[in-house]
Amino acid sequence: MTPVPAPALPARSDVRALVEDYLARHPAERVPLRPLLTALDAAAEPTSRATLPGHVTCSAVVVDRNRRVLHVRHRATGLVLPPGGHVEPGDRTLLATVLREVAEETGIRPGALCLTARYLGTPIDIDVQETAPDPLRGESAHRHYDLRFVLCLADDGPPPLTLDDARASHAQWRSFADVTSPSLRAKLLAAEDDGIDGIDRGDAGDGLDGLPRPVNASALIHDNSGRYLLHLRDNYPHIWEPGAFALLGGGREPADSSLEATLLRELGEEVPELRLSDLTPFAVERATGVDGLCVPVQVFAGRWNGDPDTLTLNEGVLLRWFEPAMLHRLRLHPSTIALVHRHAARTDPPERPAGQALEGTQPLDGTRPRPA
Repeated sequence: MTPVPAPALPARSDVRALVEDYLARHPAERVPLRPLLTALDAAAEPTSRATLPGHVTCSAVVVDRNRRVLHVRHRATGLVLPPGGHVEPGDRTLLATVLREVAEETGIRPGALCLTARYLGTPIDIDVQETAPDPLRGESAHRHYDLRFVLCLADDGPPPLTLDDARASHAQWRSFADVTSPSLRAKLLAAEDDGIDGIDRGDAGDGLDGLPRPVNASALIHDNSGRYLLHLRDNYPHIWEPGAFALLGGGREPADSSLEATLLRELGEEVPELRLSDLTPFAVERATGVDGLCVPVQVFAGRWNGDPDTLTLNEGVLLRWFEPAMLHRLRLHPSTIALVHRHAARTDPPERPAGQALEGTQPLDGTRPRPA
């Protein structure tokens, strides 16, 4: 029999990267978090509940439009805290743990939540919590290294809450000043006043107003003939839209000064020789991420006339031009098809002379048309 692989846990290197990103913003906390850094270097799995004297846990800082944070009373401790808990087998990332815990404790599904443009997938706070012994579980006193991630609501009104009565009760939305965790409260109030690191991030805002700003940028590339350039993505698991056609682009990173900077960085990584003209914001779309989160996407329209086979493609399988009438024959998300048709309806490309060849157009099997 083929052995069944153990359910995945967050990669130690990914957890370490999140902690280091946090410490880069809060260098004074390196000393109090030294036990966490030691745990990340030890042989034992740092996210396993069985690892003592301490292990990693996660919490969700769900912020609404009124700058309030969702709290629940945790039955296990009696404490009123944001939703959160232990990493479980099958959680491939700490963010997956956060989303699972929120759904289990409050009934809020991942699709009702967004990352914030300011914090993205990095923690706003890391707290060290001393935990009392639990004789029923056979656990001695130990520490939780709790990583807190900010999320906002995708829609205006708070979603209905369905509490897991065995684990949580008495949900409430608390102002930043009334957040129960002292370290989280301090981070929220400081970020609200001054920004988390004193840097003006422009369209990212302060990340705490509860508004779902775009965290992804894509390029709707068209030419003078009314065609659109599409990217056939790799057919790998755990990526967005594997094996399908899509727009070029990707997710915002903390160092990006704007969404246009995000797009230009992504294009430079994916297709370094591609240079677009007339790059302008066209629409904000919503997609569903691989973790189920709602992902607002800023779509930029840009013009390019050329043969995609002359470009170096560092990610994905191929680039091809398509006319809008062809899109229904492709494996392409319906929202992207609708987006292209909306753009085409607003664009009046010059007509091609009869018999003019379309540079860069190839059949989907990759073969060149035979010369006449």
